[in-house]
Amino acid sequence: MTRTSDAADVTTTRRGASRSGRSDRADRRIGPRDLTEWRSPAGRRLASQHREVAKRVGARRALVGTLVVGGSILAAATAGAAYIYDGVTDRDGIGRLDRPALEKAKSLRSPVVNGAAATIAHVFGPIAMPALTVGAAVAFGVRDRRANPVTVIVAAGAGSLAMTLIGKKLIARNRPPQHEAIPPFEKSPSFPSGHTLNTTTILGVLAYLVALRQERNGPQVAVISGAAAAAVTVGLSRVLLGAHWFTDVAVGWVTGTGWLAVIITSHRLYLSAQDDAEITE
Repeated sequence: MTRTSDAADVTTTRRGASRSGRSDRADRRIGPRDLTEWRSPAGRRLASQHREVAKRVGARRALVGTLVVGGSILAAATAGAAYIYDGVTDRDGIGRLDRPALEKAKSLRSPVVNGAAATIAHVFGPIAMPALTVGAAVAFGVRDRRANPVTVIVAAGAGSLAMTLIGKKLIARNRPPQHEAIPPFEKSPSFPSGHTLNTTTILGVLAYLVALRQERNGPQVAVISGAAAAAVTVGLSRVLLGAHWFTDVAVGWVTGTGWLAVIITSHRLYLSAQDDAEITE
């Protein structure tokens, strides 16, 4: 009886020490907030259910599973939103935002502004962003020697690409007329803005991971603010160039933010599961 009690005390002590040590880790805090603390009843239920899954399959597989489920739900929501958008654009006048936005963008053009917008398009374009995603995944993997940052970065890139392709295939919306745009002209469908969606998601995930590794609030705020400013700038530059309608960009922001929220929530669940000594990696 005494031995059993002693063993239980040792297990409890180890588990408590593990939780205490992990709760002080800087790589799970944004500002004063410990991301493994779930304040809402729904959040606590979700964390509890995820922990039960992680006990059976391991923390890493549970992370991947959560990303797959969340991504599937968001992809279905994106497809549904695309159909709704296509059905109401002309009837309810959502597209009326586009013409005034394009006219305003044309009034702001100048050789310097046009050159800056074109540079932004190249820096955050279909070649540079995948390269950034792969490079960041490798860098985080080598630095941390853990798979979870690589998983979330790859998920960010793959998911944003999938949602871009889904939206473009379903809607097949024409871009603004070429005589109102600035070359080089793009031939893919306009809806949604892939530049905007990918930048919002990928830079958002990288900012989140970098912020977790900062011990002070100042650098965290700077990194997150910089990523948000870049996403806004990229989106507006697409309208200025006449490469996209404003609603293409707005949907890119919304969809990218939604996917980013799914990824961060999945990663928070992963961090929460690590507090349980019964869960393997």
